[in-house]
Amino acid sequence: MKSIDLAQMKGKKVLVRVDYNVPLNDNLEVTDATRIIRTIDTVKKIQNEGGIAILMSHLGRPKGQASDKFSLKHIVTKASEVLGTPVAFLGDVLDSETDKKVSALKSGDVALLENLRFHNEEEAGDEKFAEQIARLGDLYVNDAFGTAHRAHASTATITKFFPGRCYAGYLLYEEASNLDLVLNNAAHPFTAIIGGSKISTKLNIITFLLEKVDSLIIAGGMSYTFLHAMGVKIGNSLLEEDMVPVAKDIIKKAHLRGVDIFLPIDNVCADKYDNNAKQFITTHNDMPDGWEGMDIGPRTIKKFAAIIKDSKTILWNGPVGVYEFPNFERGTQSVALCVAVATMSGAFSLIGGGDSIAAINNYKLANHVSYISTGGGAMLEYLEGKELPGIKALNEDK
Repeated sequence: MKSIDLAQMKGKKVLVRVDYNVPLNDNLEVTDATRIIRTIDTVKKIQNEGGIAILMSHLGRPKGQASDKFSLKHIVTKASEVLGTPVAFLGDVLDSETDKKVSALKSGDVALLENLRFHNEEEAGDEKFAEQIARLGDLYVNDAFGTAHRAHASTATITKFFPGRCYAGYLLYEEASNLDLVLNNAAHPFTAIIGGSKISTKLNIITFLLEKVDSLIIAGGMSYTFLHAMGVKIGNSLLEEDMVPVAKDIIKKAHLRGVDIFLPIDNVCADKYDNNAKQFITTHNDMPDGWEGMDIGPRTIKKFAAIIKDSKTILWNGPVGVYEFPNFERGTQSVALCVAVATMSGAFSLIGGGDSIAAINNYKLANHVSYISTGGGAMLEYLEGKELPGIKALNEDK
C-alpha cells in the first residue's frame, strides 16, 4: 500500500473513506468518538498540505433506505469538535446540490457526505455507484480499517476510478502494519491469549495462529469446552457440545506443531450467573455439579503470568472471565497487568476485540501496551489469514 505521505494534495479534492459508524444515544448524540479521534492525523495531513478532505462513511444498517436515525448529520457537531475544524455537511452523494457544495469548497476545508448505505449499491459493491462517488474527488484515501474486510463500493470498487491515485490513511496503514508485524515478523517467544465465550467464533483465528505462535493461552468461556474434551468435569459451565471434537483436534495439532497450549488449571466458580453469587475455587480443576466457571483461579493467574512475562510478542483477543462482574474480573485484570508489564520490559503487544480493549481502558493501561486495534471484524479476518478487499484494492493500485 502507498501511504498518504506519498500523496500530492495541494488544491486536490481528497475522498476519504472513514469509519464513523459511531454509537449514538436516544438523543442521537455521539457517545464514543474513538473512531473519529483515530482519523485526526489523516484529516490534518490533508488540511495542512492544502487539500480538501471530503469524508464518507456509513452509519448503522439502514438497509438502503434514507433514515433520519442513521443520518451522518448527527455526528457533524462532534466531528467538528474532535477534528478541531468546522465540518460541512454535504448531503447525499447522488444529489445534484452536493456537486455545487463540493465545488464551493476551498483548500483546507473538511466536509462529510451523507450515509453511503442509504443506497443498496454501496454494500453491493456496485461499479456505477462507485463511479458516481468518484466524480467528487481527485484522489482516494482509505482510512477505514474497520470496513476493509467488506468489498463495498466505497472501500474496494472505487479504486478502479483512481488509477495511481489511491492511498492508505494513517489509521489503516498502522492497523495493517502492526497486524502484519505480529503475524509475519513477530519476535519469539510469541504468545497468543485467546478468550471469549465460544470456540466457534474464534476457531479460524486459533487454527491460523497455530502456525505462528510458540504458546497459546485459551481461557474464558471457550476454555470449558476444551477442559471437557480433556475429561475435566465442568459442572454447569458453558459448553459447545458440537465443538468438543474440534477442541480435541486443536489440542492434537498444537502438540504436533510443538506449540505449548495452556488452559486454566483452577477456576473460580459460581452457583449462578450473577455478580453476587456464591464462589468456589477448584483445587483439582473439576467443577462440582450446579456450579459454573466464571473466571480463572489464582494458580492459573500465576501460570499465565509466567508465560506472558517470558514472551517477546503478545497478542490478546478476548477476556479470560466474566470481567463485567466486579467479583469475577480478577483474571482479566491480571492478564491486562501482565501484558502491560511485559510491554514495559520490551515485548510487543497487540490488543484487539471490543472486550479486551474495554478491559485495557478500564484498567487505565492503554498507554502501556504497544498497539490497540479497533478493527473489529476486519481485525479478526486479518488474524485468520484472509486478504481484506479494501487492502487488496489499495495493494493492486499502482
